[in-house]
Amino acid sequence: MPRPLLVVDAPSMLFRAFYALPKSIKGPDGNPVNALLGTANLILREVETHDPRAVVLCFGPDAAHYRLELFPAYHADREEAFPDELRPQWDDSAGFFGAFGWTVASSADLEADDLLHSYALRERKAGGRTLLMTGDRDMFQCASGDTKVLYVSTGKQGGQPMGPAQVKERYGIQPKLVPDLIALRGDPSDGIPGAKGVGEKTAVELLNRHGSLEGVLDAAFRESRPALRKSLMDSPDQLRAFKDVATLRTAKVSRPRDKRTDYRGAAKAARERGMNRLAERLEQAAKAR
Repeated sequence: MPRPLLVVDAPSMLFRAFYALPKSIKGPDGNPVNALLGTANLILREVETHDPRAVVLCFGPDAAHYRLELFPAYHADREEAFPDELRPQWDDSAGFFGAFGWTVASSADLEADDLLHSYALRERKAGGRTLLMTGDRDMFQCASGDTKVLYVSTGKQGGQPMGPAQVKERYGIQPKLVPDLIALRGDPSDGIPGAKGVGEKTAVELLNRHGSLEGVLDAAFRESRPALRKSLMDSPDQLRAFKDVATLRTAKVSRPRDKRTDYRGAAKAARERGMNRLAERLEQAAKAR
């Protein structure tokens, strides 16, 4: 079996690590390095577990213009201020992770999750398989026979591999219906309210009965529950927009060449940033290879 391509939702991991580790972890310049250190440890664990052929870290805007045009309140509830202690680490991330031999990809127009999706499609076209590392459950729509979502819910355990069977077990629907599910039940983390009065259980029941959001809306006038019928019939265009917001876009990306993690380069970069324990671990790993 070919080694997988590991594609990382870098903003998701950096924010997760920033809030999970103390800001007292600082480099020689006195600035925190907790987000960089935590993200490196998270990715290295998956590298050691899955032996990927290459690693790609994806960056993009928090709220893509196309999503804001579809739904102006998208991400409206998220904290607007970027943490001061995170900004220098964010700016340093390309240099730091590049020293590991990992590819850093970014887009000015599409979000990181769109890039993850695009790399998975590119890898599939080449006959390969992909692991998508993220803390965003919206990415479950990418799960397939050759693409697994490594869902990171905590920093204490590795990413949980989610394929079609795991998504079906968790939600009761196939991965391709995840955007339809989000449209109906909503997604508070993205500011999507969903259909009024429709929770996950009802949304799953409707999708299993009608096959898609469009099928649900076409059959709404026959719904026997008055409140549900009204909710679906009152806002069909908005619900379709919610699905569009939740549906990943495809960017033109190049397939990365095979590239092992550069443990010596990574150790040097870690040492320069005061991450001495990580540097020692990386140096030992370099000697073992």
